[in-house]
Amino acid sequence: MMQDNADEIFPIVDDDGTVIGRATRGECHGGSKLLHPVVHLHVFDASGRLYLQKRPSWKDIQPGKWDTAVGGHVGFGEEIEAALVREVMEELGLESFAPMFISRYVFESDRERELVHVFATRVADDAVIAPSEELDGGRFWTIAELEDQIGQEVFTPNFEREYLSVLKPYMAETAGLAHSLNS
Repeated sequence: MMQDNADEIFPIVDDDGTVIGRATRGECHGGSKLLHPVVHLHVFDASGRLYLQKRPSWKDIQPGKWDTAVGGHVGFGEEIEAALVREVMEELGLESFAPMFISRYVFESDRERELVHVFATRVADDAVIAPSEELDGGRFWTIAELEDQIGQEVFTPNFEREYLSVLKPYMAETAGLAHSLNS
């Protein structure tokens, strides 16, 4: 069975994203609340549906839940944009995409604190998305399907919070993410 590498080294950052130290994944996910950076990419198709990944049962955080299309940790010494490109390739096999920065915020759970860098992209309806073995698959969801499942313990708490507080307001503000990504 696969498992996360508890010895992987993450940068520890302050609230502004400045690196102030380093720690292992095990330390960061073990209740220390050491703030570490992550990247998220929301992938929309031309129809406005949102792709979500299903987290495998072996994950140390939120196994079996539906989550942001791409979510991954920034490695120690790695730039945010480089981590995003690496994670997108590793998780979805997308070699070419045009990310648009949306927001940055601190997410805190009972086990960890993350400085989340949120991006979005639009892909053609016929784009080939090939989820890796790091995932338990994935699919596109309509906004109505998402709204129907919010609060039903189908999604990770982080995805629900990010969808409600960052993505949904952004979509409304720009009169639809698909439109803004086409501009």
